Amino acid sequence: MNGILPLWKPRGMTSHDCVAKIRRLFRTKKVGHTGTLDPEVEGVLPICIGQATKIVPYLTDTKKVYIAELKLGSTTDTEDAHGKIIEQKEVIWIPSHEEIETVLNRFKGQIVQVPPMFSAVKVNGKKLYEYARANETVDRPKRKVNIEQLQLIDIKENRIKLKITCSKGTYIRTLCVDIGKALGYPAHMSDLMRTETGSFSVEDTVTFEQLEEKEKLQQHTDLLLPIIRGLSHLDHYSVNEEVSKKVLFGQKLPKPMINLKTNPFIILYQKEILAIYQEHPDNSDQIKPVRVFPLDG
Repeated sequence: MNGILPLWKPRGMTSHDCVAKIRRLFRTKKVGHTGTLDPEVEGVLPICIGQATKIVPYLTDTKKVYIAELKLGSTTDTEDAHGKIIEQKEVIWIPSHEEIETVLNRFKGQIVQVPPMFSAVKVNGKKLYEYARANETVDRPKRKVNIEQLQLIDIKENRIKLKITCSKGTYIRTLCVDIGKALGYPAHMSDLMRTETGSFSVEDTVTFEQLEEKEKLQQHTDLLLPIIRGLSHLDHYSVNEEVSKKVLFGQKLPKPMINLKTNPFIILYQKEILAIYQEHPDNSDQIKPVRVFPLDG
């Protein structure tokens, strides 16, 4: 029972709630999610089960696609619709399509963000939301993120709908606040949906209702996708039977003669994933294993 469950996370559940429920349904403790979604956010949340838990860091590191709604006129302490309003301004004019596009262009590419106080980022061993709940202020570490796509979808009164493709670690709430500020208004994120994580999109997902129906028929494991689906963003290197045995024993190997586009990369034998390898940090002529996937488990 190894693979990836492309879950459609419902609103009202934390990512941890989803993991706990799937542990019960699959009767296994080896379950991990691939990127936290806030309780009131719905969307694509790949869940790794069994041997697939070994690739959680690699799936978490992939780009994400969101549909977000930004509301002009008020900012909240949580930067979303569920916080306390801390600043308001009457929206007496709605920015035009062209004005919004001009501002959006300023946020494309690599940008610097300051994480919101209501977030799980740790400062001095303590999560920011713990400081916020105690009404304490603390210097927040800036972080660089990449906004690959920032597309205007719709404008309705003081609400702006956007499609955002971004790197891991991007705070969409903060992006909405910053865009609003650039448009001359306090703002917050009023709605959010994640439509893609890495190679997984809405079309791949299953709901808890579908999962529970399959579980009643003892067919829920049929919903698992192969581990390699979560690693499609990594290059691959195919080996013969002799080398495959060395890979499964976790041995270092000579660096391949072919030019690999990613580091780390996947090693395959007859189209089956054996391991994730990377260039040896101390020996440029070798590669070494990072994760190995036993063929029997």
